[in-house]
Amino acid sequence: MPSFLSLGVPAVLADVLAADGKTDAFAIQRDTLPDSLAGRDVLGRGRTGSGKTIAFALPLVARLAASGHRTRAARPRGLVLAPTRELASQIAGAVAPLAAAVGLRVTTVFGGVSQRPQEQALRAGVDIVVACPGRLEDLMKQGVVSLDAVEIAVLDEADHMADLGFLPGVTRILTATPKNGQRLLFSATLDHGIDTLARRFLHDPVRHEVDEASVPVGEMTHRVLVAADSDAKKRLVEDLASGLGRRILFTRTKHHAKKLAKQLTSAGIPAVDLHGNLSQNARERNLAAFSADPADGGARVLVATDVAARGVHVDHVELVVHVDPPVEHKAYLHRSGRTARAGEAGTVVTVTLPEQRRDVKDILRRARVSVPLEDVTPAIIDELVGERAAKVKHVPAVQQPQGRPKAKPAQTVGGRPAGGRSHRRRSGRGGDGVQRGDAGRARTGSRRVSRPQGR
Repeated sequence: MPSFLSLGVPAVLADVLAADGKTDAFAIQRDTLPDSLAGRDVLGRGRTGSGKTIAFALPLVARLAASGHRTRAARPRGLVLAPTRELASQIAGAVAPLAAAVGLRVTTVFGGVSQRPQEQALRAGVDIVVACPGRLEDLMKQGVVSLDAVEIAVLDEADHMADLGFLPGVTRILTATPKNGQRLLFSATLDHGIDTLARRFLHDPVRHEVDEASVPVGEMTHRVLVAADSDAKKRLVEDLASGLGRRILFTRTKHHAKKLAKQLTSAGIPAVDLHGNLSQNARERNLAAFSADPADGGARVLVATDVAARGVHVDHVELVVHVDPPVEHKAYLHRSGRTARAGEAGTVVTVTLPEQRRDVKDILRRARVSVPLEDVTPAIIDELVGERAAKVKHVPAVQQPQGRPKAKPAQTVGGRPAGGRSHRRRSGRGGDGVQRGDAGRARTGSRRVSRPQGR
């Protein structure tokens, strides 16, 4: 694999990546960087895990740093649109160290948190905005931000944008950016109107596609366990949650996720939940607890709805459990993609009741996963769980905060914190992780295979 330096990445940015252990470019980076660094519009096609974040973060930062233009208040020069708050935060986290190395500032803009810190960051002058469309459009309508100085606009996970009903808002946002600006669009597929979007906003784009074989993935093992009844299922899920490594348990509803996390914690298995009814502060705290070392008060278990099936990347997840089988095969693939990342091995277990067997078989067939349905035995449980973690009686560090926090976090990455009154929106219909301020009338939709590398 070529080095970033050999692809034309400035040394100061290559050094930032090297300090994080990234020296060789993945296929999508190798293919797109020469064109994007040269200022060409790029249409990149490849699933999450192909290294797309670094593929667009590098030219975004490098070209803004080299342009010599001065950033004015409320007029960012770089824009990244993302479908979910979690993904926007993670993109900003990847862009921030690169931007800091060349003196650029980054901020996030999304719903579910106070608007005031975002207003203050924009008015102070930030170079790059990573945003969800709904809140960004709100701020545009209020005159808080103008996109007339955007030199580079990036659309990440465009297919997921389409799934959530974002494309009308994305169209309005891109229309507000200069026509002669550089545009980078990354998507797993080109259906659902993505092709129309690309034709309208990309000028003579260079198209690059990454095949499945070029995306490094780990070894993923699939198992399907049939529980005799609801009580047996409850015991099985508690057993599967009791191992030493990190595991994510997926439920179909927000209520079930919250209830199961409490049940596990009460049983001595510290667990946190992640779903659309949590405030942004609560989501961030719970994700931080799940990412932390259990010895430092972290939780080994995350109980989540499909809000975590895409755009939430936590390393070293050894087990994914479909406590409730998903409604369709793409959701199965996205959920499962939380494990077996970065070349690691991982196991995916689907728990089903006898009456769900036919539906589960259909989902597996559509997902092209061929495994038998197995009755639960102690030997199978021991094989999947391995060594059990010690039960914990009191775990205040990982209790699920359900109320509305009084203090709101600043949105500037690497900038000055700012407080303000809450403008929190209630969740829009259509589900988890999508605020009305971020999605309008959002709807759930298909999911794409996701085995991220953490790049």
